[in-house]
Amino acid sequence: MYSGRRDWAASFKDRPCPLNLNPVTLIPALSSPPAAVLWDMDGTLVDTEPYWMRAEHELVESFGGVWTHADAMLLVGSGLLGSAAILQNRGVNLAAEAIVDVLTTRVQEQLGSAGIPWRPGALELLTELHGAGMPMALVTMSEQRMARQIADLVGFNAFATIISGDMVQQSKPHPEAYLTAAGILGVDPEHCIAIEDSLPGVAAAVASGAVVLAVPHMVPLEQSEQYTLVQSLTGSSLATLTEVYLTRRSSPSTRTNTHTEDATRA
Repeated sequence: MYSGRRDWAASFKDRPCPLNLNPVTLIPALSSPPAAVLWDMDGTLVDTEPYWMRAEHELVESFGGVWTHADAMLLVGSGLLGSAAILQNRGVNLAAEAIVDVLTTRVQEQLGSAGIPWRPGALELLTELHGAGMPMALVTMSEQRMARQIADLVGFNAFATIISGDMVQQSKPHPEAYLTAAGILGVDPEHCIAIEDSLPGVAAAVASGAVVLAVPHMVPLEQSEQYTLVQSLTGSSLATLTEVYLTRRSSPSTRTNTHTEDATRA
């Protein structure tokens, strides 16, 4: 009996296609957009780095220290707790966790008074994706309270879920946050596209298996076979993301896993 079924299956491929269907239509994954879009926040969706830098300057100055632009640039893309250690070395006499709390509160105050400093093209793309019904997640290493504040200021319910640094055990460049977001959305991370701006964030997204669109901001990114590099989201659309997704999926890139125990503001 088993042999007969095998012979039938082997001969089936030689039969005419019923209803004259084009075989390509039987494989929607080859022509469909990504199942979800996973957004990084700081530096990708919003330009909060000047807010962080101002908060750092004020904090160091309040303890009688000096904080320069060069000092601030050292913290871009670095871990929150690691950043706190540097601030302690500049004379800030607070525990690391307290420093993170003070900085986050100050950045939130600036968001409340000055509004969201959108990265070029980000709000337009977010709006189009929302209108198209695209499932989206915000994946950030900032604290949940700050991420929710920004999500609430968008003007519409853009994100089906928010994964923040205080919700995960491993921070970027570990892929836990991206894997968690995809799991909550109920999609395979390999069917998602992630948008990132920093080295730790890009590494996390690549390690999760997602297709990665890298949009550098404060720190340059090198060209790589592991992600698609663009200089701005200006003019980007669902069609743009779909093209990137399909191109990368037709030519799978090398993926590597990286790990860290510190949190980043990404």
